[in-house]
Amino acid sequence: MYKLAPSILAADFNRLGEQLKEMENAGADWVHFDVMDGKFVPSISFGMPVLSSIRSTTKCPFDVHLMIEEPIRYVEEFVKSGADIVTVHAEACSDLEATLKKIKACGAKAGVSVKPATPVEEIKDVLPLVDMVLIMTVEPGFGGQAFIESSYEKIRKMKEMIENSELAIDIEVDGGINLYNIEKVIESGANIFVAGTSVFGGNIAKNVADFKEVFDGC
Repeated sequence: MYKLAPSILAADFNRLGEQLKEMENAGADWVHFDVMDGKFVPSISFGMPVLSSIRSTTKCPFDVHLMIEEPIRYVEEFVKSGADIVTVHAEACSDLEATLKKIKACGAKAGVSVKPATPVEEIKDVLPLVDMVLIMTVEPGFGGQAFIESSYEKIRKMKEMIENSELAIDIEVDGGINLYNIEKVIESGANIFVAGTSVFGGNIAKNVADFKEVFDGC
């Protein structure tokens, strides 16, 4: 099943609760949170208080992408704040296995992400511990970037690796996803799609409906 996970990084924070209800009513599946610390990536975004403050405004699962150094330090707090899925970067963890086990122990689903330059083979050993792999299709840290074309092959490699391992793991993509490339991304093997500007830019309900129409046709 294909899922749309709008990223609130592109939302209007003055109307965040209202926009969350709008995207949920239009059929969005998850809410994606890009959490940035200014160290692992250059930008700083938001943290636990934002999750806690809007948890009651939507029934959509909270998909939390931690672009922070040593995220194991904050896993428990993010789960307590409402995170249903916690994804960490392989490049940001000194002990990736322990971090993923911590997420599971706190009651959330675990995801692992890799930057565009990181080969997917580097996360092969932890696949039995994860529910989802997040392929970054732009450099993490900023919204509004263009999709990196070489990502299609990377997604295909990841899909093949998962199938060969006989594991049930979702493949999420994040960065530059829009109505012009979504079908090819689907064909490559992804099933969960993070979209920021493509959802929150303009008419939210129509943008969500347009993505859903593509999903229905694939």
